[in-house]
Amino acid sequence: MAAAVAKRLADQGQIIEGGWQAYTLLAGLDKTSQTQQDEMRKAYWHGAQHLFGCIMSLLEAGQEATENDLRRMTLIHEELERWVAKQQQELDRLAAKKN
Repeated sequence: MAAAVAKRLADQGQIIEGGWQAYTLLAGLDKTSQTQQDEMRKAYWHGAQHLFGCIMSLLEAGQEATENDLRRMTLIHEELERWVAKQQQELDRLAAKKN
């Protein structure tokens, strides 16, 4: 279901906004001040712009993906997966403390 929603949002040009909305729900940002929400939104969008800008500037000329393009995308994917794993460990640690 999440993949279908992501595809729909991407087709509507709203994939980053959709990610932001999901993040605000998961992180409980509705319980924070408007100022904190605004600053978090800026940080989120700056991160999205940074990553997209980097990806676009790293791609080699031409219409077909090169081996270097694929390698760089794989490295970006692996970097993000390491971050996700670290976040999951932190969530697991916090959950264990509560129990």
